Amino acid sequence: MARVPARTIVSAAFLLALGAIHGGPGPAAAQAPLIRGYYHNLPLWSRATPSRAGFFGDFNRFRLMSEPRWGPLSLEVAYEHTLGLNRQPTSRALAIAGLPETVPWLDLQWNLWEKDHLSWQHRFDRLNLSWAPTGNLDLTLGRQTVSWATTLFLTPADPFSPFNPADPFRAYRGGVDAARLQFHPGPLSRVEVVVRPSRSASGREITALGRGLATWKNWEFSGWGGALFDEPAAAGAVSGSLGPVALRGEASLRRIRGETVLRGTVGVDRRLTLSNRDLYLVAEYQHDGLGSAGAGETSSVLESEAFARGELQVLGRDEAAVQAQYQLHPLWSLSLLWLWNLNDRSSLLAPSLSYSASNEVTVTGGVFKGFGDVAPGSEGPPASEYGALGTTAYVSLSIYF
Repeated sequence: MARVPARTIVSAAFLLALGAIHGGPGPAAAQAPLIRGYYHNLPLWSRATPSRAGFFGDFNRFRLMSEPRWGPLSLEVAYEHTLGLNRQPTSRALAIAGLPETVPWLDLQWNLWEKDHLSWQHRFDRLNLSWAPTGNLDLTLGRQTVSWATTLFLTPADPFSPFNPADPFRAYRGGVDAARLQFHPGPLSRVEVVVRPSRSASGREITALGRGLATWKNWEFSGWGGALFDEPAAAGAVSGSLGPVALRGEASLRRIRGETVLRGTVGVDRRLTLSNRDLYLVAEYQHDGLGSAGAGETSSVLESEAFARGELQVLGRDEAAVQAQYQLHPLWSLSLLWLWNLNDRSSLLAPSLSYSASNEVTVTGGVFKGFGDVAPGSEGPPASEYGALGTTAYVSLSIYF
């Protein structure tokens, strides 16, 4: 991969953005902050398991962001470097099944250095241009964030790039290459259309979806339909509250190679006061027809197009997620996440403790611990989704500026 064009594109894009910000009209130059940033450092240690060697690693992410505006036009740019020092790719280093990177349509990412123990990459995670001629109409072209999720952790009806629910280390949702038109008929309603080209092992694919969202009293209803990766698909979602309890649910129906697949999640969440401190609880259950019904099917799921596209947050057909967050002190918070594969009975437990050193600096320490059947070696299918993950400990430092 040629480095000169990559550096040229990066330099040109940033000179263009900076020149537009600093040399443009007065209103654009008056915006603050003009450029924002984020640095994340993650040293971690993983104990050896029967199917994987133990190791120590360190992962770094440096990100610059800017959103200059010129009347109805706006440009969003987010450029980042990632540097990993370890023996394995980052997703393996975190000892989590994780989401593979979706193959992007635009060539906006490059390898600067790739060796056995070091991986240095850079990319544009956002690069899009928006035009808003009126207050209720917006057209965006390029790499952007598109999220249609209703539930909080397990979001199978979000047709774009979902978060890995066990990964607390990505502060920003990944961008997708798409054209998006949004129209707001009223303050509590929205209609939008997204067209997204993509690549997979089977070739080029098109996603063209329309979505509507409306509210009634304290309930929000939404639905989308169209073509998802060249196949028909539709989904519906609802969220609201009954007293102090929030309720959420989403489900999608897909036609994949002649078969109809149901994917859906229901969840509840509530905020309580315990000893004059906030306690926030979330519980969700997901049924996913694309997931594995048992350990014997895990390999086929890992080799599926859906997993390669980044559609699967977890591997099981039936999974539950529970999270509790408690504010020990205005600067300290304790969190516990539990993921449970109901098909192979394996689970992942992830306690963590966070300290807010300032408004811009957060330090977090935690552990990932997998429970379940363990394969005797690296060959053959996994004995369970979480059993072979072993124990991984980490410290995370996040700085915003």
